[in-house]
Amino acid sequence: MITGAQKSTVDQIWNTFWNGGVSNTLTIVEQLTYLIFLRDLDETETRNSMRQRYQKEFVYTPIFGEGDQDLRWSRLKEMNPTDRFDIFNDSKEGVFPFIRTLGSEKSLFGQYMKDASFAITKATVLDTVMSLLENLDMNDQDTKGDIYEYLLSKLEGGGTAGQFRTPRHIIKMMVAMMAPRVDDRICDPSCGSAGFLVAAKEYVDKHNDATVVTQEDTARHIATDLLHGTEYDATMLRIASMNLYLHGIQEPDIVNVDAVSKENTPSDCYSLILANPPFKGSIDKTTIDTSLTNVCSTAKTELLFLALMLRQLKDGGRCATIVPDGVLFGSSKAHKSIRKEIVENHKLEAVISMPSGVFKPYAGVSTAILVFTKTGTGGTDKVWFYDMTADGKSLDDKRNLLIDEALFSDFELVYKVSAEVQKDLHEKSNIADLVRRFHSLPQADSEEFGRARTAQSFMVPVEEIVENDWDLSINRYKEIVYEEIAYDAPNVIIDRIDDLDAERSQLLNELKEMLR
Repeated sequence: MITGAQKSTVDQIWNTFWNGGVSNTLTIVEQLTYLIFLRDLDETETRNSMRQRYQKEFVYTPIFGEGDQDLRWSRLKEMNPTDRFDIFNDSKEGVFPFIRTLGSEKSLFGQYMKDASFAITKATVLDTVMSLLENLDMNDQDTKGDIYEYLLSKLEGGGTAGQFRTPRHIIKMMVAMMAPRVDDRICDPSCGSAGFLVAAKEYVDKHNDATVVTQEDTARHIATDLLHGTEYDATMLRIASMNLYLHGIQEPDIVNVDAVSKENTPSDCYSLILANPPFKGSIDKTTIDTSLTNVCSTAKTELLFLALMLRQLKDGGRCATIVPDGVLFGSSKAHKSIRKEIVENHKLEAVISMPSGVFKPYAGVSTAILVFTKTGTGGTDKVWFYDMTADGKSLDDKRNLLIDEALFSDFELVYKVSAEVQKDLHEKSNIADLVRRFHSLPQADSEEFGRARTAQSFMVPVEEIVENDWDLSINRYKEIVYEEIAYDAPNVIIDRIDDLDAERSQLLNELKEMLR
């Protein structure tokens, strides 16, 4: 886990950028990604060189040629700030032309760096940032990942064109619900910074014995075939790849493609999909893959992504995805057809309504989580609804933490405190309760099957959903209990007012007597 001192150093780096005139959060993360990448290249070169010195049979292709030695992090950090800045700014033989020419045989990220550019405008800013990065201990793999995750947390919520970075605690909640297995093939078709994929790997690492994940075949699967993603934004492509790399995925499979376009062809190949696709409205229908419009004829991305997920899942594959509330009750033909497809032809398991403040302060959009399994033969019997009202943070623009940070970061710890403390925590965060109840659903004696519609979670038979035109909004099925309030009769209230008025007159007369 990242320490307070490490967080403080990252915060100092962030403030250095801001004070130096770089205020765009995505630009800051991108520039830091380049610097971390450059530092890692140098460390890799040093390790390989040392290994070759002691293992003559070890052969590797140097990353830095004879004329590139001044571009190594270890050389750059010792330079005069002005000279160093000039090398970074050199558009012909500097750092960035070198990064852009790295091929896949030299660097796992060469293919993602072709559009890399330098955006730091002051030598003093570069000098301070490099000094702070140099003092940041990133030798341990887990620490590297934690530091980068903390850096990416500063992007949370912000986005354009309907893209909102998913808060990490919501990602971890969804991953815990789906409980990824070591033999899964997991995909996020709109991976952004790869938050879902990283959390999935962390879950697999945490819930499997080290002897299992380090077995040759399993380790190879984890490194090359466990995690998959698509992303069409070049900046996020680089950030996602770096995020996975720093979390131990040496060959991240992040494909540069518009997920709902004709160029994205995979189908029937993933066992688990975790996603928060963009809600950006409509796109050009001519670019959409017809396999998606055959399911629901629309140009709305939030509907097309659901069709895409169904196509990409193999039979028995599971999905947990965030959708805007409109998907649940929209009355258009496309809205109804995608809901009907999931409920009638596959198995819809759960609809989780989230509080509208989850994406604040950047957006107040109301969202839900759909959980379903691809069957192709139906299977929806009862659908579990959960009304999530608290997520551990205030639901205003400030999003202040309401519970202990340790419990917020690892909600499984909630199960280790007393029932009384759990009850108090539940008022501020429903996450632990939600995950526990979801995992109880496969049990025939789960209490969820007998809960009243007035409870926070309950079951709804598929027949009722069909009768309601495939409506999946929780308010359609939740029963609200109104508390009866008894009021005094009007004549009793009038008598009480008369008494108060008489008392007031008496006190006023007494005051007048005192003043005479």
